[in-house]
Amino acid sequence: MSIVTLPALSFVRAPWNKGRIVGQKRPLLPKHVWSIRVRLEMAENTRDLALFNMAIDSKLRGCDLVCLKVNDVYAAGRVKDRAAVTQSKTRKPVRFEITETTRLSLERWIKDPEMIGCEYLWPSRVHSNPHLSTRQYARIMREWVLSIELEPSAYGTHSMRRTKVAQIYKKTGNLRAVQLLLGHTKMDSTVRYLGVDLDDALSLSEGIDL
Repeated sequence: MSIVTLPALSFVRAPWNKGRIVGQKRPLLPKHVWSIRVRLEMAENTRDLALFNMAIDSKLRGCDLVCLKVNDVYAAGRVKDRAAVTQSKTRKPVRFEITETTRLSLERWIKDPEMIGCEYLWPSRVHSNPHLSTRQYARIMREWVLSIELEPSAYGTHSMRRTKVAQIYKKTGNLRAVQLLLGHTKMDSTVRYLGVDLDDALSLSEGIDL
């Protein structure tokens, strides 16, 4: 009697990125920034408005943004015009400006009753954590993007980091300035981060008439 050998069963696992947009996350455009800001103001969401404004001004990685302390941005009874923090990835300091819009929203948030006695600028509402986690920040960012009907898979926390520098580069073409603002140690990192290509270089060159 012959024995029939059946083929082995194999399970096909769907790719983790099926149906998702992967790669660099897009920066927000100025119209997106104002749309989100207006919605947060209308909702009187003091914390999220301050977090949103600070994310744009500071240009920090999510892991550094969520770890900001009150005394990093607030001293002598007022919000600082400029601040500096040490980046967790590179262990190098980076400075950033705090614009008037952001200063006002930060001041309202710091004086909020929820902030009494808090060391961190973005305290977690989960008692076991002293501050927001990067995952919580990513969820908040997703809510912002959905509120103005953008595709959430195209945007992430790095969108906030790229938003202001993308506009700076678009208007000035100054890669060195962008490098300093992002705290990159190598220019190559800045070029890749912005997605600068030959067409960008040619466009800048075409704008110079000698």
